[in-house]
Amino acid sequence: MMERLSEGEVERLSRAAACLLEAEVRLPVLKTIAWDRSHADAFFATGGRELPKPIYPQIDPAPSLERIAAARSLIDGDSPVHDWLRRLADTLTQTAALLASTGTRAFHTHSRALYGDPRSPIADGKRNALDLARRLDTLLADFEEGSIRLEPPERLTAEELKRRLDAELPRYFGQAAPQVEVTLNVSAKAAAGRDYIKLRADAAFSDLDVIQLLQHEALIHIATNMNGAAQRRFPILAEAHPGNARTQEGLAVFAEFISGALDPRRFRRLADRTIAIDMASEGADFIELFNFFRERGSHDAPIEAFENARRVVRGGLVGGGAPCTKDSIYLGGLLEVHNYLRTAVRAGDPAFIRLLFVGKIDLADLDAMKMLREQGLIAEPAFLPPWATDLRYLLSYLAYSTFLNEIDLSHVAARYEKLLGAAQPPNSPQGD
Repeated sequence: MMERLSEGEVERLSRAAACLLEAEVRLPVLKTIAWDRSHADAFFATGGRELPKPIYPQIDPAPSLERIAAARSLIDGDSPVHDWLRRLADTLTQTAALLASTGTRAFHTHSRALYGDPRSPIADGKRNALDLARRLDTLLADFEEGSIRLEPPERLTAEELKRRLDAELPRYFGQAAPQVEVTLNVSAKAAAGRDYIKLRADAAFSDLDVIQLLQHEALIHIATNMNGAAQRRFPILAEAHPGNARTQEGLAVFAEFISGALDPRRFRRLADRTIAIDMASEGADFIELFNFFRERGSHDAPIEAFENARRVVRGGLVGGGAPCTKDSIYLGGLLEVHNYLRTAVRAGDPAFIRLLFVGKIDLADLDAMKMLREQGLIAEPAFLPPWATDLRYLLSYLAYSTFLNEIDLSHVAARYEKLLGAAQPPNSPQGD
């Protein structure tokens, strides 16, 4: 194992990373498989009886593959940094194949290779995201009506939400605060880019959406982009790609969780998307997925069911059998990030937590980031969420949850079996 990178080797690896960056910017996954608002308008104009007909731009993978080959020729060595760049080269090669196969069954094959799928093992290797999704769906369904009643009555328009975000963002980003735009030309309720957040003009928001967008989109996705862009030798760290998506989305959902923005409705929606991906893999078409989401979110506008179904089939086949599996990474990513943070607490060094924010990385890249930091080759992150800046609450929570995880809940539950059994609603099954 190479203990320290020479200046010449650092220069070669930096050039390899630059080649990979040139390849990556030609492979914009989410932009390529996006749908514009016209597809929703056309679907509702037919009464929801006709499948959407998205047409995706053709991506020529050849220029990217050339840059990837050039990078591989420069990555000749044995260190965590070499391993990181080789993984990235493999990811981008698979991404090129993904984008060359949009609208075909092969898209699903490449999507599974990049993101996994709902049945891919997670955490301890004994469970998968579909297991967790079904468990959450069952548990949270019982609280759905209760969460609606208990939710603060405040409702915000897109313009009202924009004003709140405009007031909050400068507190964390100063002059670099992301711009907030209200527009109809975005299919989701909200979407974030490198330095902006877009809000759909006709969407309804809650007070928790303020926290969710601030914590998830701004203080994770945008902040890690800005931190990565500041890495002079390795600006590739600013780029989101399928190889770091699981950790980045897991970190973003954890940020919602630790800041109190992850309510039961939002959590269940993440679970339902995972279940829907599995349904589509088994043959469910867009209309079946739309109806599934309508049934699960009867309080939402139909456009939200359309948006959730769109996320499942984008890039693949609207007729079923070949979905995009990206949304299956959220729950698995959350578990993996949470477990990493718990392990980092045991190490007693906050630097291992802040290392997550030097740019957009996967947990598998942490050894490389540690090596680069120890050699002074990457800068400390300039933008951090409050819970990662002042670690007192996070460390207390994780230390407590680590101990709590060691308790056998079955013995605890036995003490309250009579009480909780009596609290079962009429006609409900007793236990699992």
